[in-house]
Amino acid sequence: MQARIDRAHGWTLHRENGQVVVVISGDWIARAGGMSVGAVDHIFDHDADKVEKISFDITGTGRWDSGLIAFLWELRSGAAVRGVVFDDAALPASARRLLALATAEETSVTVSSDHSSLSRQLGRWAIGLGTTLFGATEFFGDVLLGSMVGLRGQLKMRAVDLRDCVLDAGSLALPIVTIVNFLVGGILAFVGAVQLSRFGAEIFVANLVGIAVVREMAAVMTGIVMAGRTGGAYAAHIATMQSNEEIDALKVIGIPVRDYLVMPRVLALTAMMPLLYLYGCAIGILGGLTVAVGMLDLTPTAFFEQIRLAISGSQFLFGFGKSIVFGALVAIVGCRIGLQAGRSAADVGRAATSAVVVGIVGVIAVDAVFAICANAVGF
Repeated sequence: MQARIDRAHGWTLHRENGQVVVVISGDWIARAGGMSVGAVDHIFDHDADKVEKISFDITGTGRWDSGLIAFLWELRSGAAVRGVVFDDAALPASARRLLALATAEETSVTVSSDHSSLSRQLGRWAIGLGTTLFGATEFFGDVLLGSMVGLRGQLKMRAVDLRDCVLDAGSLALPIVTIVNFLVGGILAFVGAVQLSRFGAEIFVANLVGIAVVREMAAVMTGIVMAGRTGGAYAAHIATMQSNEEIDALKVIGIPVRDYLVMPRVLALTAMMPLLYLYGCAIGILGGLTVAVGMLDLTPTAFFEQIRLAISGSQFLFGFGKSIVFGALVAIVGCRIGLQAGRSAADVGRAATSAVVVGIVGVIAVDAVFAICANAVGF
């Protein structure tokens, strides 16, 4: 195989009736020294008043790269400053495109204020909301199908990822779940003690704490805590992978993003939320017991006996079912918002904030739906 020998580059001038023809020859390879500097002064400043147009002859040109483009760009800039017509018709088409790209001027974009009618703005808002809801529904359906596939053991996810997600959403969340539910149970007991002591019904503080914690507060407060702690972390993690183009890399090599990133988080949080709910119930009742014993001089035996009479198994099942829905909701919202995030550092922060806000609002809204349905069936 013969090595290619670079021909020395060069250019000459032909002047005639105010027109300058630049004859280009040789190989214009930048790394081999194929660049010419200072050509503008020699071409235009010599007898400048008579130069009206500059054109080119490239019949003797060999190979070229950015070295030729730099030379042409210098000539074009000089011609523009001096008001000389720059005729690039004889240049190769690829060179003209590169030259146009190199000399493209930035245009200022003025963003005009939106003076459209209220009906048009409402229409755009409705279309955007519909698009968002459609995308969320599609994502939820995809996750649901993934769950069905997971039951058959065909998910393409690593066991170590599921284990890490279970650990993060389970035992590592116990401290914050403990603090929040203990304080909520104590607050419920304190409010009940202040009111019920006026009627000599202090013993019913146990009923208030038990029913409120088991039926509502343990599930709701644990769901809110996990939305702020775990849902936001899911969104930030996936959004960071989006900004680093890691998700694009997964798609390129054929790894399903749903199986690899979404399903371990959804399965882990959905499985851990009921356990955290039961733990939250115990801690909430313990917080109520602490306040009741300290303020009302109730014995622990009387407190627990009253709770046993007040709480039924169906109320535990009601709260248990809600906790499962809350866990799935928080995980799906966090993953969905993370996957829809932009690619900048600011987008990562916005994704985490959106996941927390949407997760908390979603937990409260779904709890309201549960309450309406329970009231409708007389539960």
